[in-house]
Amino acid sequence: MIFADGKLLLVAGPCSLESESVSRAVAETLVRLRDAQPDLRIVFKGSFDKANRTSISGPRGMGMDAGLALLDLIRRDYGFPILTDVHESIQVPDVAAVVDVVQIPAFLCRQTDLLVACAQSGRAVNVKKGQFLSPADMQHVVGKLRSAAAAEIWQTERGTTFGYQNLVVDMRSFAIMRANGFPTIFDATHSVQLPGAGGGKSSGQREFVPPLARAALAAGADGLFMETHPNPAEAYSDGPNQIPTADLASVIEGCLRVWRAVREG
Repeated sequence: MIFADGKLLLVAGPCSLESESVSRAVAETLVRLRDAQPDLRIVFKGSFDKANRTSISGPRGMGMDAGLALLDLIRRDYGFPILTDVHESIQVPDVAAVVDVVQIPAFLCRQTDLLVACAQSGRAVNVKKGQFLSPADMQHVVGKLRSAAAAEIWQTERGTTFGYQNLVVDMRSFAIMRANGFPTIFDATHSVQLPGAGGGKSSGQREFVPPLARAALAAGADGLFMETHPNPAEAYSDGPNQIPTADLASVIEGCLRVWRAVREG
């Protein structure tokens, strides 16, 4: 099992795998955080393909072969479990040969064949709740993973569509989804995304990441998903909602204080 009940799960890394230098800079930040905060269980994440870009001109990343090679390097050099997302069932065997957690993107959370393929990979599966789903609907999503004998199941709340180009987080989601019997994670950076609001790309409001993350932990979330980049203004994707690596430690320290208080209470 990767999830440990006595530790706060933190899935962190750049949105898109851009280069070895960016990935190493993020990994080195996470190593320092791991050494300073023994209450954390850190998983490194990065996407080799951003297949759902707003515009056809949006950069998608380095591709599966180069991306998996980079993730394998990070795993070997820094000792983190690795998470990446898949978009098609055919990708699952090659991805599962490298990573520890296979992730199903929110837009694909009801794709039965993809869910089953990920469950049968032998890896932990993190499935993001679609922006179009109620938290109660996740019982059917995790039911598919359970029926296919997934080794480990995580559920991630990433906000719900609220009108045009906006998302809102329903804090009841964590109690509702946790009733399914599996850890529930809060995607703090994608939940502040403004979909399509950046003129052919998404925008975001990173200033709301810390308060929402703390609120989610107070409401019972078991972990956090948080994208981070050395210079978000230059990131290939989701720059406006990624946390600068220089700020990550202080953001997580505030989150840990809430997480500890909830456990002690």
